[in-house]
Amino acid sequence: MSATFNHTIIVAADPAESAQFYVDILEAEHTESWAVFANIMLSGGVMLQFAAPPPPYEFSPVHMAFLCTDDHFDRAVRLLQERSLDYWADPQRTRLQETNSGHDGRGVYFLDPADHFLELITKPYF
Repeated sequence: MSATFNHTIIVAADPAESAQFYVDILEAEHTESWAVFANIMLSGGVMLQFAAPPPPYEFSPVHMAFLCTDDHFDRAVRLLQERSLDYWADPQRTRLQETNSGHDGRGVYFLDPADHFLELITKPYF
């Protein structure tokens, strides 16, 4: 049996703001936080921990993709629209304020408050 994914640390200038953004968009749950971490829990028991980088550390944005239902996708895109946040149908960010219908599902790309590049999809790529 292979290993399973348990948690990751996501670097964010404002960990609480980023954690709340993910809770809102991913419909995740806040969970117990400690030390420098603002923690949330995704379904399946995966924890996302948000922490500010120690100075003078610079970090590069990462890409994360999340699988969701069609109804959840609609709610997430509506939330991006209500907050006047940019989103794109493509990873090159050429199709502004559009979603895509690739891989027999729907997808959208957007930035979180720390400029990490997020993707929501309704069907897995494989």
